[in-house]
Amino acid sequence: MTDKDKMNRRMVIGGLGAGLAAATVSPVFAAGDTLNPNDMTAPGLQDPTTKYPKPPFKGQSQPWPGLASQMDPKPDHGETSYKGSGRLKGRKALITGGDSGMGRAAAIAYAREGADVAINYYPTEEQDAREVIALIKAEGRKAVAIPGDLRDEAFCKHLVEEAVRGLGGLDIVVSNAARQQARQSILDITSEDFDATMKTNIYAPFWIIKATLPHLQPGSAIIGTTSEQAYDPSPDLYDYAQTKAATMNYVKSLAKQLGSKGIRVNGVAPGPIWTPLQVSGGATQEKLKSFGGQTPMGRPGQPVELASIYVQLAASDASYATGQVYGAAGGAGQP
Repeated sequence: MTDKDKMNRRMVIGGLGAGLAAATVSPVFAAGDTLNPNDMTAPGLQDPTTKYPKPPFKGQSQPWPGLASQMDPKPDHGETSYKGSGRLKGRKALITGGDSGMGRAAAIAYAREGADVAINYYPTEEQDAREVIALIKAEGRKAVAIPGDLRDEAFCKHLVEEAVRGLGGLDIVVSNAARQQARQSILDITSEDFDATMKTNIYAPFWIIKATLPHLQPGSAIIGTTSEQAYDPSPDLYDYAQTKAATMNYVKSLAKQLGSKGIRVNGVAPGPIWTPLQVSGGATQEKLKSFGGQTPMGRPGQPVELASIYVQLAASDASYATGQVYGAAGGAGQP
């Protein structure tokens, strides 16, 4: 090696060293030679306590079952925030209550993970449902809208038939739709109210799961939406809380029954989540204004914050998870 070659080599290595050193120290001294711990947060990290709106919220009321599009602030279901990675490519999902709340978040996430999706919703929720259908189609996936009342056994059977026909099969069933009406006393709950809650929250999953089982192959997944109310019921949700405890129980029972068939059954237990359930009779106006403020995070959750749980429980890499209930309650609630 000539002296000229040695000099050139030293210059290149020296230049690389100087560049690496500059790259290393530049973030530290970018703020005027003062090291600020608040500037040391890794890229992509975000404080969950300030990520979404906190109470107080303004009073608002809608007729049951309510529309997400008319809430203030509007819930985040992942319309722009959820990014998929193909984890459910080729899968076929039926989601009840898919127009808003956790059902809508799951529908958007499933489509962005590569699944075809059928959603059920109450007929008066057509406005919200159209938005979801458009979002699913925007991902190049099949989208099937099936409005109807889950309190009707014949409709529940029809719902499954339409989903199977429209999607060409079924291997994910998310039983999410629910009725919640706050009543200060058991004396305020009529038999008609009680019956409507039981039919929506307990009978409908029973009818739907029975109808879907002949179509489910090993590797399929059933997911129920339970609640922190199953573990720590509020005094004004006497009937609703019972149904969520029952949901938790049927998840665990059915998981044992279907485990040998290779069909997994799991549940999601949300805490206070900002959905139309709250503004359409599920919470008093007083509770609504401070909704979620009692949690350690000081705010309610948004539906999109549970989307990845629904994805994980449906994905094949969660193949050993069955009979489990995954919670998301901002630091409160159980499990």
